[in-house]
Amino acid sequence: MRIDKYLKAARIIKRRTVANEACDNAHVSVNGRPVKASYEVKIGDIIEVGFGQRTLRVRVTDTEEHVGKANALAMYEVLSQN
Repeated sequence: MRIDKYLKAARIIKRRTVANEACDNAHVSVNGRPVKASYEVKIGDIIEVGFGQRTLRVRVTDTEEHVGKANALAMYEVLSQN
């Protein structure tokens, strides 16, 4: 699954277009490297998303395409929030 779609499905970012822009502006990195929106997410990847001064770091645990709001939190494990 593409990283922009994953961020939207996991409800880390509310809209896919915003997730796409975040990737284009190097606010999203996977395993320590900035990635483009077309990056294919794999289980076990560590994603870092910058929100202004805050950074969210998560580990991917699932890559379902269609997930309900209740199950979105099961798609990742939060490692740190700064």
